[in-house]
Amino acid sequence: MPSNDERLSKANKPAEDALKLHPFYRGKMQTLPRCAVRSMDDFAIWYTPGVAAPCKEINKNKDLVYDYTCKWNTVAVISDGTRVLGLGDIGPEAAMPVMEGKALLFKYLGGVDAVPICLDTKDPDEFIQTVKYLQPSFGGVNLEDISSPKCFYILERLRNEMEIPVWHDDQQGTAAVTLAGLINALKQVGKKLDEVKIAMIGAGAANIRIAKVLIKAGVTPGNIYMTDVNGILNPERTDLKDNKETWELCTITNAEGRTGGNAEAIKGTDVVIALSAPGPGIIKKEWISTMADEAVVFACANPIPEIWPWEAKEAGARIVVTGRSDFPNQVNNSLGFPAIFRGALDVRAKTITDEMCIAAAYALANFAEEKGLLKDDYLLPTMEDWEAFPMEAAAVGVKAVEQGVARIERSYDELYNMALNSIKEAQEMTRLLMREGHIAKAPK
Repeated sequence: MPSNDERLSKANKPAEDALKLHPFYRGKMQTLPRCAVRSMDDFAIWYTPGVAAPCKEINKNKDLVYDYTCKWNTVAVISDGTRVLGLGDIGPEAAMPVMEGKALLFKYLGGVDAVPICLDTKDPDEFIQTVKYLQPSFGGVNLEDISSPKCFYILERLRNEMEIPVWHDDQQGTAAVTLAGLINALKQVGKKLDEVKIAMIGAGAANIRIAKVLIKAGVTPGNIYMTDVNGILNPERTDLKDNKETWELCTITNAEGRTGGNAEAIKGTDVVIALSAPGPGIIKKEWISTMADEAVVFACANPIPEIWPWEAKEAGARIVVTGRSDFPNQVNNSLGFPAIFRGALDVRAKTITDEMCIAAAYALANFAEEKGLLKDDYLLPTMEDWEAFPMEAAAVGVKAVEQGVARIERSYDELYNMALNSIKEAQEMTRLLMREGHIAKAPK
């Protein structure tokens, strides 16, 4: 059994390696051609004079931009840098490593070409207008690391005003993967989604969207006890009336009318879902010990969870989930957004609905069970289980067709094979570049 010092040393190593390798590679993404260049004569096709022909066709029918250009497979990853990981408002330049990392995951796990864009404005209306100006160039938009509550306003307006899918990964992405983890955790402990009591620690963008997706998936609203820095949400919290998203939860959750703080919210619950402030120590061991038997704890703050997993287990939790890859049961948005966008792009979806996210969650949960891998410390696939991603993408695309938000209809098998080929191509291309030395070997 490793000591706590050894555990902490292992937990700190990714940050140490990141400071070495980011400057070594000078960024994580580059642009490579998709078309063949057999000789310089081909530029007469790809550029002038030949390029005028597809331009004229698109001018007659703008939907042909999906067939003639890379729009069909390109997503913008856009942030203002106001809420980056657990670091807060660090600005657009400091947010770039995160957006670039997101673009890498889009490509490697979803076969999606993504462009990191950090905007130098904190004004939500300027942000919205800028994203709308970019619409002709992209097949979708992934919003990232935008502070609350303006992230709700930005997402709602862009989803209503744009013709391509726009989602906020910190909301919908986190919700989809958390739901997947919860589905399988409850299978392990033999409890039902509509019966469990859930304490939700933190009332930011992620937890608010998680609550709404959980309710849509079947959780009883009154069995949710959500806290913010001022205590448990309830109808007496008139200080929250100006925040539409939070106030709605004040009125439909907490059927018992609990008051108090995190300790009172957690007592007697079956599940804790925490996405609050980086820990450790945000959630106390003694609070976990007051939970129901077979307790499940999601401590998902980054970069440090609200409580260390070993502490939660020492306090009586049976299953512990974090947002980190160096512990078992990582609730990682990377399991969601690459495949969800893959499925959305392959049917040219106009939006990404909560139902599409729920379909993705069940696909992820079912993968672990069908492969015979499901156990207390393996609730979800890891990023290495890439075979899960085509299944997830296909489930999302089928749901988009069912809901009437897809521009083109494709079957599950068609979508599965398209996603499989896109993801295999992206991963094989990366390995080829490494093998040939075009991506340098990382220093030890």
